[in-house]
Order: sequence, then structure tokens, then C-alpha cells
Amino acid sequence: MAYIEGHTRDQMLLIPASVEDYVAADNPVRFIEAFVDGLDLAAAGFTRSRPKATGRPGYAPGDLLKLYLYGYLNRIRSSRRLSTEAGRNLEVMWLLRGLQPNFRTIADFRGDNKDAFKPVFRGFVKLCRRLDLFGRELLAVDGTRLKAVNSRRRNFTRQKLADWIKLADERIEEYLAHLDRADQSEAQADGAATRAATLKAKIARTRKRRETHATMLADLVASGESQVSLTDPDARGMATHPKVGVGYNAQVAVDAKHKLIVEQHVTNAGSDLGLLAQTAGAARELLGIEQIDAVADKGYYKGEDIAACEEVGVIPYVARPQRGAAVAAGRFAKDEFAYEAAGDFYRCPAGHRLDPVQRLEKDGRGSIFYSNRPACRGCPLKPQCTDGSARRIERWKGEAVLDRMAQRLAARPDILATRRETVEHPFGSIKQWMNQGAFLMKGLPKVRGEFSLTAFAYNLRRAITIVGVPAMIKAV
Repeated sequence: MAYIEGHTRDQMLLIPASVEDYVAADNPVRFIEAFVDGLDLAAAGFTRSRPKATGRPGYAPGDLLKLYLYGYLNRIRSSRRLSTEAGRNLEVMWLLRGLQPNFRTIADFRGDNKDAFKPVFRGFVKLCRRLDLFGRELLAVDGTRLKAVNSRRRNFTRQKLADWIKLADERIEEYLAHLDRADQSEAQADGAATRAATLKAKIARTRKRRETHATMLADLVASGESQVSLTDPDARGMATHPKVGVGYNAQVAVDAKHKLIVEQHVTNAGSDLGLLAQTAGAARELLGIEQIDAVADKGYYKGEDIAACEEVGVIPYVARPQRGAAVAAGRFAKDEFAYEAAGDFYRCPAGHRLDPVQRLEKDGRGSIFYSNRPACRGCPLKPQCTDGSARRIERWKGEAVLDRMAQRLAARPDILATRRETVEHPFGSIKQWMNQGAFLMKGLPKVRGEFSLTAFAYNLRRAITIVGVPAMIKAV
């Protein structure tokens, strides 16, 4: 049976003369064209959004923005690859009307307009609102760690620098001892002078490195920072994510209806503590509603942040983590002590009453401690409760907020499973399908701009799947 064969390369073909004929009506580039043309680029903050009256003409920022939106949608982020596509890709030729900017122009545009990409992302979120793609009832908030342009070897903590300095001192002492033995040797063997010169060179190099590390450590202590990265100064080591190494923490708030990203921002914080209210609050504001539920994992469990959520119209659902010395030792956790608000006391697992015994204010955080020494002294459950003279329970002065949240979680236990299936969808798509598990830019402001493009591309792909390109163009 014969194979399907192509035509000979020297055969004359009658092909469409217009690039327009190669771009279908439902091609995503048509939406990118309509969307960017409808943006107020000057209000978004793009440089050169209004051309100068004199001088050599430059590329319109709208054209370069279209190129980047197309690139991120199609897993092409490199400025060199985008420049190549402009000369061979019919979709890009149509989008740019035959323009072929060089890679340096493309790269400079992304760096110069790092702050303008967030308004573009938010503009698309507002378009999705008009298309009724948001349920506006439940948000899932989470963070993922993405690699930075910085290796582990070029990231230093205070302890790592101290260890390097100690190791350098030990090596210098070792080299000096070898040098002394060589100098004191009665018989100068062949090559002794060469070995001595080599040792002196090693000592000089080690001392220079030690001086560099000592200066870095002094600068760290003076700045109050815990670590420093040499290639990307804003990147931080992600201790809880060893596969990432040095990177950034990308936060997203995802609407549960169609798993679209409502709000996103990037930080270099190693943990998610304290990031719930600002992320969910900004998402609620973008959705244009007074109040919304938000669910997050245990990494967001911080009393002050949960209280701040209620102040910005967010009803939080965060599971309480089981942590502390008692839990680590396998003893009763705090959750097993029932709080009686009417009498302001705790009831322990043995049924005894624990009353307030101390009030403490530290770093602006007020706490009350509850205990009952006489009851603990003869309690048969004491080995399961404490190894001290009595068990003490600490209660934050604003813990009523956490109690209310615990009651809400008890009434909706399935909401935590909803969180997983909602927020893991964009992370999986971004890292695996879109192949964007690492940043190309350096510096927190530029990284934030880059992730805005990534989040835009994810949302665009989802919206096209749900409603299609023609409906989206109509909504612009």
C-alpha cells in the first residue's frame, strides 16, 4: 500500500496571496488583536504609548504586547525565539503586520514595562466578569514556588557564610602548617620550591574568598536580611521546597467556577503566612462584590491574617495545623481542650476546668494563659497531657475569630477538597503544560511582570476553551 506523498518542491503552487486567508476566524490571535487594541496603554503605564513628534520612529507598544501575549500563550517566552517567530510564523506575521523587531527590542520592552503587565492581566479579568466566567462565591488561595535565575551555590544564608568562614580558617591553618614543615625540612627535595609556591597561592586565594564572605556576612547582619543571592539579589532560598532551590513564591486566588485566576502576585517570602488577606481581598475587589468565601491550606493559618480577612470582606476557611511541643511529643493537642466562652475557661480531656492564670502582651500580641495546677497534680491523664507540673493553654486575645472559622469548617468539611481541585489546576497547567516552572527575568519587579503574562496566558487558554474566540471578541 502506498504512502501519502507530498508535492515536489519545485512544483508551482496556487496558494492564497493574503496572510489573512491563513488566520481562521476562531484563531486566538484575532482575540489578542482586538483585546490589545481596546486597551488604554498609557493608563496601564506602558512606555512610549504616545509617539514623540521628532526622532526615529519606534515600535508601537501595542504590537510588542501582542507579540508577548501570543508567545506566552504558545509557550514561547524567549526574546530570541519570539524574534525568530516574527519572521517565519504566519500567525505572528498577521498579528504584527509583517513587523520583525530584533530580540533586543523585544527583551527591552518586557523589562521596561514590567509594572504595566499587571493592569493588562486585570483588564482581562474584568472581561471575564462581563462574560460571566466567575462564580464569585468561593476563592481558593495558594502559593507555588518557581525557580529564579540563581543557583543554590550563589545563595548564602548567615549560617552558610559563617560555615564558609570557619572552613576557610581551617584550610589556611592547614596550608600554613604544610608550609612550615616544608621550610623546616633539612633536605630540600626536588620540587619543594614549587610546592611551597603552590601552597602560598592557595593561602592567598582562600584569604581572598574569606574576606569576600566576611564582607557579605557583615552586610547581611547590617541589613537585617537572612540571606543573599548573587545572581538575582531578590531571589530567596525556598527551604521547604528543595526541588526549587532558590526562587520566588507566586500567590494566586482562583475562582471555583471555572478555575480562572482572579488575582496574582509574586513575593520572595519563604512561607505563605500573612499573605491570605491581601490576596483574597484584592480578588474580591476585582470581582466587584461585598463579600466572598476563601479557602486556603494550613500554611496560611495566622490569627492576625485571618482577622484581617474579615475586615476586607473575605470569609476565610483555613484548617488549623497541628503543631507545638505537645503535638510533637504525642500528647493532647489544643483542639482537644474545649473553650467555654460564657465562663471564659477551657475544659480539658479529663473534664477539669482551666481558668485564666496569666495575661501577657508581647510584640503587640496579647495572650491569656489557662491552667489548673491542683487538678493536673492528681490527674490520671497527665502523662498524655504534659511532662511539667501543669498543662498551660495559650489563647490569643482575638481567638474568637479562629473559633468562628473552626465552626464554619465543621459545617463545610468538603470545602478543603474543593480547594485542592480548584487551585492545583492552574499550578499544574502553568508548570507542566505551559512549561513555565522557572522565571527568565531577574529582580522582583520584573518577575512580577513576567508572572502577570503567565497568568494572563493561562486565563486566556481557559476562556477560549469555555466560550470560544468569537464570543470573546464580541465582549471586548
